[in-house]
This record gives sequence, structure tokens and C-alpha cells, in this order.
Amino acid sequence: MNKLLIICGPTASGKTDLAIECAKLLNTEIISADSLYIYKDLNIGTAKPTLEERRGVVHHLIDVVESDENFTVSQFKSIAEPIIYKLQEQNKIPIICGGTGFYINSLLFDLSYGKGEGNLEVREKYNNLAKEYGNQYVFDILSQVDKETADKLHPNDLKRVIRALEIYGSGVKKSEIKDDFKPKHDYKAFSINYPREKLYRRINMRVDIMLENGLIDEVKGLIDKGITLENQCLQGIGYKEIYSFLCGEISLEDAKELIKLNTRHYAKRQITFFKKLENHYELSPDNAKNLAKEIVKHYD
Repeated sequence: MNKLLIICGPTASGKTDLAIECAKLLNTEIISADSLYIYKDLNIGTAKPTLEERRGVVHHLIDVVESDENFTVSQFKSIAEPIIYKLQEQNKIPIICGGTGFYINSLLFDLSYGKGEGNLEVREKYNNLAKEYGNQYVFDILSQVDKETADKLHPNDLKRVIRALEIYGSGVKKSEIKDDFKPKHDYKAFSINYPREKLYRRINMRVDIMLENGLIDEVKGLIDKGITLENQCLQGIGYKEIYSFLCGEISLEDAKELIKLNTRHYAKRQITFFKKLENHYELSPDNAKNLAKEIVKHYD
């Protein structure tokens, strides 16, 4: 068997519950494709499912690294792929569930994510240059050494600009690495297609619930452990805004509204990303009770 089931889509669309329902019907396991679920101590702001909420379904790639560690797409792939193959050998259909598109694509296709080794020294160098001279300065450096890659990026997309410079430092231009979008698995992807305004209401409500459940205390706990904005985990939406509030840079009300705004923008980008994915089916939320059964029919 070479089959995969992908449950994807924007944040707050009900991916986790749907994936669990499908896993129960298919007697299989779930591999999380969420770039914040992988961190220990990040629970409330990620809406990470509790053990009780997982309802006995095995979840992989949750709580695998400490909050002070970095985690790359290539690391995700190196852990997730053996799990996929093991489940397939057991005649089970692995379920990939999450909204981090790069994680999902790394499993479906032979892509260049992480083919140049990460270099913390180079990363720190360019981050410092960006702080001192601005993002445009670092972007101009990339334009000089790999214009083709630079032309595809925005100067403020600092993370990817620096990643391209890291790859260049390993001896190859990112633009010279050719990706193969031929699927490695027989997959189908499903997402719940909420009307935009309803999705935004769900997002706003989720943010309110996170704050009620103790998001501020969760971020305080991270700060007490020495976590700062220099750490990758605090770049997550919800965490960086509350961090700014706790540092006295913005009010709590501004932080809350900024979390909602940034999450809505992120959801919009997720929708755009997954619409480009082949074999992707959008499901109506009006049939919520039967969505899992509808999906499983594709695997009969």
C-alpha cells in the first residue's frame, strides 16, 4: 500500500476532530503536520489536542522537541517518513493532519527543503545584519548571489531570505535545486471549506478561549525558562503578541486584536496554499457529522 490521507486547511476549521474520526474508522494513526505542535510547553496557544481529546488515537510529531530548540522541515520529514512507511507496511493508511503546508509537501513530493544544511552561525549573522541595517539590506545580499531566488521572495520574508543565503553558503544556489512535484504516495487531501466570515468568527472565538484558558500564563512560563523572541517557538502567532504585551510594548486588548488579525491573515494564506494542491477536495461544513464517512469512502 502506498496510500496517504491528508486532512489540511486553515486554522480553526476543525482538522483535528475530523482526522480523529477518520483514524477511528480506518483503524490507523495520525501524524501531526503542525509546526508548533512539535514543541513541548506550547499547548494553549496552539490548541494542541489533549490526550483525552485524542480519544485513544495515536498521534505522532507532538511534543517532540523542547521549547528552546529549533526545528526544520527536513527534521520533520526525517521523523515522519519512517512512520508513514511503517504504517503502510501494516496495511494502514497514515493520516497527515495539519495546516503547515511545507511540512505536508515535504512528505508528498521530493522537494529541496533543507537540502542545504542549517547553519546557525550564518543565520545569526544575517539576523544581526537585518536588525542593524534592515531587511532590505539582507535581501540585497541575496539578490547579488542568487537573483533568481530573490526575485521570488519579498524583502520582508526574512526567514526565507536568510534560508536561501544559508543554502548558498553550503555551495549551491537555491535556484539551482530543482524540485520534483511528482507525488511519492497515492494521496488525497481534504479540507473543510467554511465561508470566510464564519471561519473568521471561529478564529476570533478560539483566540478568546485561549486567553480565558491561560495563554498569558503559558507565555510567562516560557519566559521564566529563558525563552525569548530569539527562539523559534515564540515566532508562533499568539505567542509573539502576548510576549510583546508582557514586555510592556502593547496593551492586552491590542495584543488580543493583533492575534486575531494575524491568525485571520495566516488562515487566508493557508487556504491559498492548499487550493494549489492536486487531489484536494473541499468539504462543506454543513455535513459535519458525516464528513469522516464521506472521506473514508474514497479508501474502500
